[in-house]
Amino acid sequence: MDLATLLGVLGAFGVVAGAMTMSGGIGIYVDVASILIVFAGTIFVVLVKFNVRQFLGCFKVAGKAFMFKLVAPLDLIEEVVALADIARKNGLLALEDKEVSDDFLKSGIQLLVDGHDAEVVRQLLTKDMLETVKRHDNGAKIWKQIGDVAPAMGMVGTLIGLVAMLANMSDPSAIGPSMAIALLTTLYGSMIANMLAIPISDKVALRKEEEGRIKSMIIDAIIGIQAGQNPRVIDSILRNYLPLSQRADGNDD
Repeated sequence: MDLATLLGVLGAFGVVAGAMTMSGGIGIYVDVASILIVFAGTIFVVLVKFNVRQFLGCFKVAGKAFMFKLVAPLDLIEEVVALADIARKNGLLALEDKEVSDDFLKSGIQLLVDGHDAEVVRQLLTKDMLETVKRHDNGAKIWKQIGDVAPAMGMVGTLIGLVAMLANMSDPSAIGPSMAIALLTTLYGSMIANMLAIPISDKVALRKEEEGRIKSMIIDAIIGIQAGQNPRVIDSILRNYLPLSQRADGNDD
């Protein structure tokens, strides 16, 4: 569980909900027409830009903003160096029954054990990495679009509310509901965009970078192990992925 994401979302909505409660109760901020315009309208507009499979997939990708676990880079380096030492002394087949902490690393080791050519191994692992990054990228783009569309739909709702209000100036009882639509749609759009969609888009993009880096490290490690490189050389190659200040002292990022 990513505490930063969880605390951020709960804290943001909690603060707003608290302000609403102190301003007369949450009930006055609930309007069905405004909800339909912003929530349903945003969904349908975003669907125009993507297909249904991509749109539904963005919710699974968003889960990585809350639940995400990758092996730490330094832990990965230590594990890979140990595997390289075993392979160098006992051959690649000695890695077949070794437990590893990462599924992608496990797939790479299996390719080595199966005796595939180095270029085939690189191509298969790189393809896997690129497809993973692409899924994350699509998810981030969809959430970014939700963040862009929601305020726009809020403005549409505001215009609808103002038109309804101006058209019923002679009826005081109609002014209140029209003003509610006009103002609440803007509120809903801003909340969806700035408190949920855009932060999730940014966090998913960050996850994409983190996972891409780990997978790139694993690909270099697998190729190095297959080539029979000295474990110390593999260690040096993988430490290039770490910030300069952390390559020698063993601190993780």
